[in-house]
Amino acid sequence: MNPSPNRPNRFFRFLGIGPSTPRRVAGAAGLLAGVVVLTGLTDDICESVARAAKTASFREAEADYWLGVAKCRNGPQGSRRQCIRDLHDELEEARDLAREQFEAREEVCELVGEGPYNPHISPAEFSPDVTNPYYPLVPGRTLVYEKVDRDGVERTEVTTLADVVEIADVRCRPVRDVVRENGQIVEDTTDWFSQDAAGNAWYFGEIALNYEDGFLDNIDGSWRFGKDGAQPGIIMKANPRRNDAYRQEYLINEAEDVARVVALGEVVMVRAGRFENCVKTEDFSALEPGSREWKFYATGIGLVLEVNPRTGSRNELIQIIGP
Repeated sequence: MNPSPNRPNRFFRFLGIGPSTPRRVAGAAGLLAGVVVLTGLTDDICESVARAAKTASFREAEADYWLGVAKCRNGPQGSRRQCIRDLHDELEEARDLAREQFEAREEVCELVGEGPYNPHISPAEFSPDVTNPYYPLVPGRTLVYEKVDRDGVERTEVTTLADVVEIADVRCRPVRDVVRENGQIVEDTTDWFSQDAAGNAWYFGEIALNYEDGFLDNIDGSWRFGKDGAQPGIIMKANPRRNDAYRQEYLINEAEDVARVVALGEVVMVRAGRFENCVKTEDFSALEPGSREWKFYATGIGLVLEVNPRTGSRNELIQIIGP
């Protein structure tokens, strides 16, 4: 069926543009192009999502700026100008970050494809018994990690719980992840995982309690499948292959971790021992442009080492407690 020749006219009338306003037609055409990109009416869905997210970040930064201006103007007279100057700097930093995040999201699109990310999840095909060789979850087992740098000692304890939790009808295994810096708790997270019939280990969400100075500060990074458009991701494939790339989690502007398998058969030495035949992945997030981590997974154990390739800092497995 051929499209009605009156449809463009109806669209322009919707925008308040009539035949007597030819000077506004060019602007309306630009707006129409923007609507097509931002609503995903192009083939490049992934890129259109990235552009929409950048626009949202710009608007949020501008809203924060004007709210700050209001507070500055209500402050002491002698500090108002400096207060607003500082706000200008913060606005530019926020805009720069939004641009960098957009470029990082474009990189992700090249890796995982331009289609929409909406994996088909059939709850009956999932089990909370995660037996993936490179990501086994053994109830009662605790993996202890330690990272030492100029800021001190960071200790992480990751414990697989015996409970089963349903996330959007998918039965998941909860894992508690507690991080302490120099003995003080900074994060207490519960993650939810499940395994599909093919043996892929999936990540279905987390509740992240972030602490500052001993007090609960925020729950940034929290998400769960089925809420606000959040989608699960693969944490480890059943048969990882070099150059495999996949989303590990997905809630736009909140949880956007991606992994790529960069090597197989790696040998890793950490304080907990020597591990052979490890899978090496490169992990990154568009929310933190430029940040990269190498992760090494050993059969029968899971994660044994994280390395920051820029700084060389290591977060390594030091102890296995339990079965």
